[in-house]
Amino acid sequence: MEDCSFVVGQEFPDVKAFRNAIKEAAIAQHFELRIIKSDLIRYFAKCATEGCPWRIRAVKLPNSPAFTIRSLEGIHTCGKNAQNGHHQASVDWIVNFIEERLRDDINYKPKDILHDIHKQYGITIPYKQAWRAKERGLAAIYGSSEEGYCLLPSYCDQIKKTNPGSIAEVFTTGSDNRFQRLFVSFYACTYGFLNGCLPIVSLGGIQLKNKYLGTLLSATSFDADGGLFPLAFGVVDEENDESWMWFLSELHKALEMNAESMPKLTFLFDGKKGIVDAVRRKFSNSSQAFCMRHLSESIGKEFRNSRLMHLLWKAAYATSVISFKEIMAEIEDVSSEAAKWLQQFPPSRWALVHFEGIRYGHLSSNIEDFNRWILEFRELPILQVIEQIHNKLMVEFEARRMKSNSCFSVLAPCAEKQMIEAINQASTYQVLRSDEVEFEVLSAERSEIVNIGTRCCSCRDWQFNGIPCSHAVAALISCRKDVYAFTEKCFTVASYRETYGVEIHPIPGRIKWRKMSEGADDETEVVRPPKSRRPPGRPEKKRICVEDLNREKHVVHCSRCNQTGHYKTTCKADSMNSIEQF
Repeated sequence: MEDCSFVVGQEFPDVKAFRNAIKEAAIAQHFELRIIKSDLIRYFAKCATEGCPWRIRAVKLPNSPAFTIRSLEGIHTCGKNAQNGHHQASVDWIVNFIEERLRDDINYKPKDILHDIHKQYGITIPYKQAWRAKERGLAAIYGSSEEGYCLLPSYCDQIKKTNPGSIAEVFTTGSDNRFQRLFVSFYACTYGFLNGCLPIVSLGGIQLKNKYLGTLLSATSFDADGGLFPLAFGVVDEENDESWMWFLSELHKALEMNAESMPKLTFLFDGKKGIVDAVRRKFSNSSQAFCMRHLSESIGKEFRNSRLMHLLWKAAYATSVISFKEIMAEIEDVSSEAAKWLQQFPPSRWALVHFEGIRYGHLSSNIEDFNRWILEFRELPILQVIEQIHNKLMVEFEARRMKSNSCFSVLAPCAEKQMIEAINQASTYQVLRSDEVEFEVLSAERSEIVNIGTRCCSCRDWQFNGIPCSHAVAALISCRKDVYAFTEKCFTVASYRETYGVEIHPIPGRIKWRKMSEGADDETEVVRPPKSRRPPGRPEKKRICVEDLNREKHVVHCSRCNQTGHYKTTCKADSMNSIEQF
């Protein structure tokens, strides 16, 4: 960068190009500019250091926007100081420096901006200046947060026009139409879930990091191959019990519109009380289960013991009440406190042997996989977050559609692999037939009782997974039954193809649908951003001193009323007496 040099007669396309060039040279060569005159027809500047003779003058050529250098006097006699900042390194200059990088990487951090500028130019800029430049750069590329909220109603209209049957609604609050909630469910997602997916719904939320924050709530499922299937999502200004009740209500409406009767569903979530109550009220005939990944991570964080996490998973997969009790006894031996902590989570909500519904082998939700889709887009305005999800859905649906059409087996790939393994293992068993439907299957280790009429095996795998276990396969083959006919329909290739049978269509560019909305007869309601917004700077972290963990809490005592729990200055005794007297 120190090779930046100018000569008399050198031309530039326009005044802006010349100003950028002289600013770039000043920063690269570490000298400060003092601009004496700068307008659309002339530019005169000198070195800001006292006594340095360097001068430059440039003017606009007649009948042309081009700028040319008329005179260049002296050479720099001032020294360089690479440790200091630079007055010419303004926010606008930093934006130009990082714009291409921001397009490639939305999560380009301010500390990385500082590092790259220092590496390339040898100057140090304040962290806050880099942060402001990133904010301004994102707004220049993707639009402002305020504009995103304003365009939400028009964007939702376009979703419903290009994808008939879809639901996309914006909810506002107050007389000034402040954003409160947004719900989106594409018809292709609703159709695919009701006609091909496993009847399991995972619920969860992820915090957005744009200017006005908010939380993205989502409902996902599993396709026949065990893949992530987004069902619906929404954005709320604040995640609480009320917002979850609203989200589950909208989800119920979306499913009810496209189903003759509401299927019996199993919900997986992290155990928040607001979600539990909302599911119980809006889907009263459903089963509810805690996500095992979340539960195991919680016990790991609480007690810092990896063995407890392993035993918890083992208890969750236990296939008999006896084995479940034995594992719980092991947890009691390892930590009685952990066993007591677990009592707040009923086994009927996480252990397979006690669960009343069917989870098809899925003990953990896949909401984290969906959150990874938007992890790098969380800093964008709300409209761009929705656009990124929409684009991702189109790409994923097309890829899964091609994959399902290339499958020529009876079951989806993962289920087919599981069936082949069961068939190979079944060939080593001996089968004893009791009657038309009941069999005893003998292996080298043990024997199992299989009933093909009720589709159950004493090992419990058939009931838990929906796919015949090796014992059931041995019994079915012995009586010349089709093993695939005894597999749940949701694992078939036919269901896999049906899941992605409806396309998600693209939405026209903003310029087109802006013109369409402008030409509409009805006026689109302007949505304003919520009042709460992200505070400047980094969020504070609560740090707990290790020594304070074992320290006894100090009990405060009031000298006025002789009660504990408050001081004299916060005592309400006097205020109560004065109220009574009044």
